[in-house]
Amino acid sequence: MAIEKSGALKCARGRPRNFDRSIALHQAMKLFWERGYVGTSFDDLIAAMGINPSSFYNSFGNKERLYQEATEAYMARSSEWFAAELGASTDARTAFHRLLNAAARELTQDDLPTGCMISLAGTHVPPALTSLRDMMAGYRRAGQAAMADRIRRGIDEGDVPEDTNVDAISAFYSALLRGMAVQARDGASRERLLEIARRHRLRPDLHTGFLHSRAADRPPPRSSHDRSPPAREEPQRLGPCNGGGAFASGH
Repeated sequence: MAIEKSGALKCARGRPRNFDRSIALHQAMKLFWERGYVGTSFDDLIAAMGINPSSFYNSFGNKERLYQEATEAYMARSSEWFAAELGASTDARTAFHRLLNAAARELTQDDLPTGCMISLAGTHVPPALTSLRDMMAGYRRAGQAAMADRIRRGIDEGDVPEDTNVDAISAFYSALLRGMAVQARDGASRERLLEIARRHRLRPDLHTGFLHSRAADRPPPRSSHDRSPPAREEPQRLGPCNGGGAFASGH
């Protein structure tokens, strides 16, 4: 402590940290990736990071701020391969196939937790952590928006039909990538995920699905010889698995 001219005691600054901050942050990122925010305790963090509580608070503030910084570190890493595949100088269909192959490799790294830190993060948190939930949802929306931009680029370059339903196709690939992430976390091998990518490449209906146009959503025109009245559609019961809840209200 030091004594100011007024006679009041003033706490001296703590000793300089004697650890590599980037390494400590990387360890925290892996722990959050593996266990999630709620499943990671403060004691878990300081043990994995190799620092004491004082160094933790001086360098990272608190657990929530550390989680935000760890997520940014994860995004900086994953954005490299994600952007590289989407931005490749090729047609859109090939770009998305390459994206799935890259995801199969990245989701099954030997020295990192399996799956994706973003895909399911923050989906089940208490009300006090709404800000974290919104942050992670924002990252997911940004990824889907990037895929939508790639499809629009394909439209501009002529390898995707102009009437393609961009939002639907980007949502499809977003769901596919998240599903691969969940499978990886559940123990699926890299070979299994690569097989998913290969099936996508080989199945022509998925190819036409990617180049899906709004016209394909409409039923075929009725023949002039068909005099039967149109079939009456039964009302669909909406439930949690077929579009009920928020989807049914359009939110």
